[in-house]
Amino acid sequence: MYVVDAFTDKLFKGNPAAVCFVDEWPSEELMKKIAMENRFSETAFTIQKSPDHYLLRWFTPGGEIDLCGHATLATAFAIFMQNPGLGDQITFTTSQSGDLMVTKVADRYEMTFPSFELKSIAVTPAMTATFGATPQAAFLGRDLLCIFDDEQIVKDMEPDQAQLAQLPGLLQHATARGSEFDCVSRSFAPKLAVPEDPVCGSGHCHIVPYWAQQLGKHNLVAYQASARSGVLYCEDQGNMVKLAGQAVLYAKSELNLA
Repeated sequence: MYVVDAFTDKLFKGNPAAVCFVDEWPSEELMKKIAMENRFSETAFTIQKSPDHYLLRWFTPGGEIDLCGHATLATAFAIFMQNPGLGDQITFTTSQSGDLMVTKVADRYEMTFPSFELKSIAVTPAMTATFGATPQAAFLGRDLLCIFDDEQIVKDMEPDQAQLAQLPGLLQHATARGSEFDCVSRSFAPKLAVPEDPVCGSGHCHIVPYWAQQLGKHNLVAYQASARSGVLYCEDQGNMVKLAGQAVLYAKSELNLA
């Protein structure tokens, strides 16, 4: 098992993920227990099929999830680190999100993920009460995306976790236009037993399409304003989103499951 800080070039920044290399899938119950023991936003489990082809699954402390950006980046980072002679691309086959490609370009890892279609929904008093500020607009894909008019509101907010869990969407994202970056966001996942996801790749499959349309540009640099913080280099490709970032190794260990 590797522990990797993703979407950062500095230790203790970005989003930590555990990457477990296994010969066959452990039971679902065991994978849940390992994810709960790790207490990271996600723990990835991967099986090698060929030098550049792997199977991949992701678990939060609350159970399996359909898509995870930072743990995919962390897994690719660990594979390239173990195999310095490998080419520049890895394919991950997943049961819920199809085949995902990760390409190594200099010190960044580029991933292309499917975009989530956003449906405009009404801003509710519950949203205002939860975030402590009234969103300008709200959208629903897999997750809830709430738009605010000031990046400082997003940076400073301390949403109520119990109320977040009552809002629609698997995760809840708050975002605003940035001054230094194209957009600033925070991501919360109490329904998955993750109070705040430090840097959320799959969340940016909602965030990037929105801001690409609003700003009239395809290439964005996004900042996740959690306490750990992280930077994502993004490209809106219509029904797909390219996410790129760096990663740093924190630890390597062996699991004692006897």
